[in-house]
Amino acid sequence: MSSFAEAEASAAAPLSSNNTRRFVDSALSACNGRFPTTRFHCWLADRLGENSFETTRIPFDRLSKWKFDASTENLVHADGRFFTVEGLQVETNYGAATCWHQPIINQAEVGILGILVKEIDGVLHCLMSAKMEPGNVNVLQLSPTVQATRSNYTQAHRGSVPPYVDYFLGRGRSRVLVDVLQSEQGAWFYRKRNRNMVVEVDEEVPVLPDFCWLTLGQVLDLLRQDNIVNMDTRTVLSCIPFHDSATGPGLAASAEPFRQAVARSLSHGIDSASITEAVGWFEEAKARYSLRATRVPLSRVDKWYRTDTEIAHQDGKYFSVIAVSVSATNREVSSWTQPMIEPREPGEIALLVKRIGGVLHGLVRARVEAGYKSTAEIAPTVQCSVANYQSTPRNDWPPFVDDVLTADPETVRYESILSEEGGRFYQAQNRYRIIEVHEDFAARPPSDFRWMTLGQLGELLRSTHSLNIQARSLVASLHSLWALGR
Repeated sequence: MSSFAEAEASAAAPLSSNNTRRFVDSALSACNGRFPTTRFHCWLADRLGENSFETTRIPFDRLSKWKFDASTENLVHADGRFFTVEGLQVETNYGAATCWHQPIINQAEVGILGILVKEIDGVLHCLMSAKMEPGNVNVLQLSPTVQATRSNYTQAHRGSVPPYVDYFLGRGRSRVLVDVLQSEQGAWFYRKRNRNMVVEVDEEVPVLPDFCWLTLGQVLDLLRQDNIVNMDTRTVLSCIPFHDSATGPGLAASAEPFRQAVARSLSHGIDSASITEAVGWFEEAKARYSLRATRVPLSRVDKWYRTDTEIAHQDGKYFSVIAVSVSATNREVSSWTQPMIEPREPGEIALLVKRIGGVLHGLVRARVEAGYKSTAEIAPTVQCSVANYQSTPRNDWPPFVDDVLTADPETVRYESILSEEGGRFYQAQNRYRIIEVHEDFAARPPSDFRWMTLGQLGELLRSTHSLNIQARSLVASLHSLWALGR
């Protein structure tokens, strides 16, 4: 199933209760993996030491096989593959800014983000990779088995084939457990999607030096640490169902109350009436807002300027487009150059949660972004770069930002600095937090917002264009809270 049309139609197939149970058992196994978590950081350091990596910022004129098109000034590759940096003109009735121009990455092809799983000693294990990306702040991060664009696995770069990709291309060597198209950053990508996949094998799998077997619980445990689990792993984790109508995750009665509340949330509100109501809220929000995003030449992008080393906004906000030179001894191609997006400041991404009748609910928002294919997607409570609002009156800041910035540390249930996609974004980091509020907080939130259970979000994740990439990272973080506690 490798064509665009087939990928467009892909969706997660229904899972049996037995498969769901095996996912749950693996998530609850943080200490029973073949590869002890206590060895992980030594292994990661060894992989860093065994290879040579370098990413250097360069002027645009040192880009190899990339050029600014003479007629449009779009930044394009000589082969016409990979991606382009072009302009976007945006008109919307959402938010304070209703019309603007910006650069954006257009990468039309659908890639694969896939985790290969195998039952080892009766527990599902994930084959994970220590992958170098040029934008990673710490060079190596824990990545899916396969993290590849179509250009990668069809060898448009004239490099080697990504390891293990055959298991994900429908050639009879594996069983598909999860397969759903999901979007990426709508602020920086134009309608970008990837297949989020989990496939299972029974055969013996040779483990290459940059790979290791970990249980889901071990991966979720590492998600609590800064800049270890990369964005592509997080989105696949979020798409793994840990419940169905017949079985819940189940915890010992001795589990602390917050963990129990998260576990109950996984299987709460997934009846057809509740899901229909949640979908109705989301569809009404999409109908309420308009989004007209028109691709334009980069030469026509207003309020942005170009120097020898960057494309930047005149107010010094948002992000810039830069160029880098990369070398890596363990990648399919050992050296290359490319454009990247560099954010000006780290962002704040937060989900406010509360217990309603002992069941955890998260406050999510229907959010419009320029690059979305479907007008709006479901986002966390807060998703912004505070630096972009410093010159704006506090009353005009996005809703609930103050509640996040002034939160009592005792109410923070999860906090990590997590990197965004290191293949296109240079040292892009956000602070991700899950913050618990009291039960009567925002009992009737603004119309763009809704309290939803983790089970409801999980049901929505079974279709494309529902939860945005930031919300999916927080869903994965919530999974770590029920599986492991705080």
